[in-house]
Amino acid sequence: MSLKPSSSSSTDGRAAAPRIVVFGSLNMDLVVRVPHAPAAGETLLGHSIADIPGGKGANQAVSCAREGGSVRMIGCVGDDAHGKALRDSLERDGIDTTSLRTVAGEPTGTALILVEDSGQNRIVMIPGANARLEADEATLKQQVQGAAFLVAQFETPLDQVARAIAVAHEAGCKVLLNPSPVQAIAEPLWPKIDTLVVNEIEAQTLCGQSADSPEEAARAGQALRARGIARVVVTLGARGAVAIDADGARHHPAPQVQAVDTTAAGDTFLGALAVALGEGQGFDEAVRLGIRAAALCIQQPGAQPSIPQRDAVLRSPMPPDWIKL
Repeated sequence: MSLKPSSSSSTDGRAAAPRIVVFGSLNMDLVVRVPHAPAAGETLLGHSIADIPGGKGANQAVSCAREGGSVRMIGCVGDDAHGKALRDSLERDGIDTTSLRTVAGEPTGTALILVEDSGQNRIVMIPGANARLEADEATLKQQVQGAAFLVAQFETPLDQVARAIAVAHEAGCKVLLNPSPVQAIAEPLWPKIDTLVVNEIEAQTLCGQSADSPEEAARAGQALRARGIARVVVTLGARGAVAIDADGARHHPAPQVQAVDTTAAGDTFLGALAVALGEGQGFDEAVRLGIRAAALCIQQPGAQPSIPQRDAVLRSPMPPDWIKL
């Protein structure tokens, strides 16, 4: 399938940059590279340690920006060196940080990330200032007017995420939700979500049925979509993703690559998906673009440093053809 611009395009033929508002978390990632995850009571010699800007919200904002979106980040940082570093990092990617609040007396959110030689990771998050994020309804309504999507996750207070989703829906702005770390979604919230992106574990937690294979992911996605959501994507790591909408379910395989660090794979996928949908591309085209972006991402270390630019994604190999389930 070819990637096509929307009917609204810039003078150079590329689709006009969709406006994306990201409501979510910012962390400084403390990344420790290890041969393998230590067992209980085991002391392990690590390879290296580094401070790298991260947080699901910030990662998704960076992915949207590098895919060509016009991005505003709404979140909280502490009044410390990490907070300034995260703000500066977003601004280097052209992200609007005027809605980023510095919380006095609170540390910036931190995530301890163990990255194994296999590329798999284990993450522990300390919310810090993220726990102070609030959705001011009047301000948020102005911010989402005319935006293609409000993008949200669950690393900030769930009641505030729910309020932000409700405000965006009321204002006519579509909502793209990544409910991670997974928590129950209140029933009134489901119909306000346009696109839900979950991995196999999150899908199983939310619908109560396995999503380990493409076929199981299709059934789980249909169960989630039945709650009022227009589109569901179940990501399956190296096996790609399953896209579910009113036309049924399709399995989109991923290209085979050597994984170095999978920390930002899901966030990279989501950013590419959001921008492509905002440009007016079809659902399957957007999913394929997200898979290509994630495949590039996992071949590099670090969360935000590994997120690719759109031009690199468009030069990358196409994934195999999708399969109708």
